[in-house]
Amino acid sequence: MFCTSASTGQNVLTMPGVLLTLPAPLRRALWAQVRRELPRECVGALGGWVRGEQVQAHALYPLPNVAADPEREYLADPGDLLRVVRAMQREGLDLVALYHSHPHGPAAPSASDRRLAAYPVPYLIADPAAEVLRAYLLPGGEEVEVRSADESN
Repeated sequence: MFCTSASTGQNVLTMPGVLLTLPAPLRRALWAQVRRELPRECVGALGGWVRGEQVQAHALYPLPNVAADPEREYLADPGDLLRVVRAMQREGLDLVALYHSHPHGPAAPSASDRRLAAYPVPYLIADPAAEVLRAYLLPGGEEVEVRSADESN
C-alpha cells in the first residue's frame, strides 16, 4: 500500500523533497467537493503512483465526513476508507495522499490534524476562503510541494 524507495528502503511518500503532482481535473474535482461540503469539512483520498521522489495522483475518492462536529473537524469513515484503499489496489494504484478542508482557514494543520494523522502519506488541506491548497507530512508538519499538471502529464 505504501511505496518504498529501492535505494533507501524508506517510504517515498514521507521522504524530504517529495513532490506531489495533482492533475488539473483532480484539482477541480477536489475544489468542487470542498465547495459542495461547505460549511462542513470535506475529506477524501488520492490514489496514484510513485516514481522516484515524484508522486502522481491519478484518482480522487471523496469520503463522507463522520466527525461528531463536521464543521470543525473531519473523520473519514474507517470502513469507507478501507473500501477505497481496496479499490485503489484493484486499479493498480497506491494511497498517495489524504485531503480535507478547513472551511474557515487556514490551509495549515491543526492540533487535531497532527494528533489524528495515521497514514504515512501527505495530507492536503484546502482553505476555500483563500483558495489555497497545501500539503504536509503529519504529524511533523513538513510542507510538501503540490504541483498542478494538465491531463497530458
